[in-house]
Amino acid sequence: MQDVSKDNKDPHCRLDKWLWAARFFKTRNIAADAVDGGKVRVDGVRAKNAKEVKLGMLVDIKNKDIEIEVMVTGLSNVRRGAPEAAQLYEETQASKEKQAALKITQDNAFAARERGAGRPTKRQLREIKKFTGLKF
Repeated sequence: MQDVSKDNKDPHCRLDKWLWAARFFKTRNIAADAVDGGKVRVDGVRAKNAKEVKLGMLVDIKNKDIEIEVMVTGLSNVRRGAPEAAQLYEETQASKEKQAALKITQDNAFAARERGAGRPTKRQLREIKKFTGLKF
């Protein structure tokens, strides 16, 4: 992988800027809040926003339903297009397997929903009204 930091004059890169540049978070402020909230770990340890990112570091990111573990392969303080952002990291094999297993379980959970579970149908409402004598 190439080092995208060649375009940057400064070889140093803050964690929140890197997360933003690698397109894990939409804004730098959201990335900083995630780091402060403990949703980002660097080499298994909770990090701060100003933590200097170096090549070869393992970064664990929890964002909504997604848990991803990546290895830093490039540095950038500038947000660019998605193809260039993808060069900044490489997802670990364990993370890929976890994502695949999560996708399968989410698909199965959706398919397991029984018909009629949740809100009553129009027919069921009529039967409830008839049985209870309530008007609603």
